Amino acid sequence: MAETTPKRPRLAAVVTAYKRMLHPQHIVDRFLEGYGVNGAYHHPEMDLVSLYVDQRDGEGDLTQERSGRHPHLRIATSIEDALTLGTGKLAVDGVVVVGEHGNYPLSPEGITMHPHYEFFEKITAVFRASGRAVPYFNDKELSWKWDWCKKMVAVSKELNFPFQGGSSLAVTWRVPSVEFPTGATVKEAISIGYGGMGSYDFHGLETLQCMVERRKGGESGVEWLQTYRSDNFWKAYESNVWSQKLVKAALSRSATLRSAVPTFTDMLPTIEQMKTIVPNPVAYHYQHRDGLKSTMLLLGGMVRDFTFAAEIEGQAKPFSTQMYLPMPDGRTTLASFFTPLVYNAEKMFLTGKTQYPVERTLLTSGLLIAGVESEAKGKRIETPELAAVTYQPYPESSYWRS
Repeated sequence: MAETTPKRPRLAAVVTAYKRMLHPQHIVDRFLEGYGVNGAYHHPEMDLVSLYVDQRDGEGDLTQERSGRHPHLRIATSIEDALTLGTGKLAVDGVVVVGEHGNYPLSPEGITMHPHYEFFEKITAVFRASGRAVPYFNDKELSWKWDWCKKMVAVSKELNFPFQGGSSLAVTWRVPSVEFPTGATVKEAISIGYGGMGSYDFHGLETLQCMVERRKGGESGVEWLQTYRSDNFWKAYESNVWSQKLVKAALSRSATLRSAVPTFTDMLPTIEQMKTIVPNPVAYHYQHRDGLKSTMLLLGGMVRDFTFAAEIEGQAKPFSTQMYLPMPDGRTTLASFFTPLVYNAEKMFLTGKTQYPVERTLLTSGLLIAGVESEAKGKRIETPELAAVTYQPYPESSYWRS
């Protein structure tokens, strides 16, 4: 059902809330205003012509201000209206969905029930009624419920439209700027980040997956996962459930590592020192079907960036890098890491082809759900549904090299 797009595509945006410093603002504003690319200011070769905002109540809503700045921008009364522009049939060439932020309830396991799936259902209903479908970008995870994640990917294939999403961590700059060696045999891999479960864990999982998917054989699926938190985390760390050597390699790439000793600024902390500066550590430890063990660590209080390390067969030193995440200060600075995410979405809208596999986002969405479930149950859980998610990486990685 998917069709080729005209020379200058028209886009509709469907978002949860539109306020300063939220994901929708960072992404939608780039389509409206442009952004810096390779030392020049880049204006997308497409027009964002309609915007639906699910929650406009509260102080700081930018919807009307942006409409005033961009007279061509239609403020839609519904998702159907955003996609049809009031004509009754699909009238845009691409859809930008940002389902982050806003005031939504928690699931029984503690994941915010953002309406990614509900948006998807309404959008694809317009596709079906119109007899055609267009490229679809979905920021971050697919959904908080596994069956919905799986259905979203299945429907995208049924209706034959490009479907792309995920985290900015998978496409941002890397320091050093290195590509994971395609076809490498990987024994173990680790990512280290910060933030909470049900949110920043997704970024850590994407950091891992965009790298290890390039190993020998591609992605084989995940058999089981166990979450370690607080005291259980430290017991597992001291028992070498995951590699302390790889933790040190990843921490050595951090640009924000906090010193545990006031009189030293360049020392890696010991485990005992880490305990004093990381109040609520989290680890998702899981095994892929080909035997690879991966661990996503959240070490809030010690770092404020995301790093990666892996043990590769035949290499004496760990392979490691930092996913560069220049965080805004909350006042005036830009969240520059959204630039490569939007740029890759632009390429999809222009070419009609995804820039990386949607199966990556399907797997990382499932790992987030499994991680929260394992914590709730207090034990390792088997993940046959994730064991079935197998795929090959694209030959060229989409991370930002500019």
